[in-house]
This record gives sequence, C-alpha cells and structure tokens, in this order.
Amino acid sequence: MLNPNIGKLIQHSNNRYRLVIDVARTAREIAAKAEEKGEIIVEKPVSIAIDKLASEIED
Repeated sequence: MLNPNIGKLIQHSNNRYRLVIDVARTAREIAAKAEEKGEIIVEKPVSIAIDKLASEIED
C-alpha cells in the first residue's frame, strides 16, 4: 500500500502510542522471520509493518 492514512490507523488503535507499539512489534517479527529464513528485505520492516496493519484495517 502506498502511504496509508495515519489518521485511519490511529482511529483503529486506542491511541497513537499503542499504534507505535503495534508497528514496532510487527516490524521486529518481520525482521526476525526474514533473518531466520536468510532473506534480504529490500523495504524497511517498519514500512512493511505499517502496510500490513493498514491492510488488516481495510479487510
């Protein structure tokens, strides 16, 4: 997803701090899985995590 609307992401979290924690946790999981598999991630894990959370909201 290209530039998800942060306002919509915050509305689905309790507050912006919870959103930051959720994004960080998801990004760490993505990075850990890629490291275990030996994959090279071109895009930053935080960007992938934001896109993942935004797609979950849209579903």
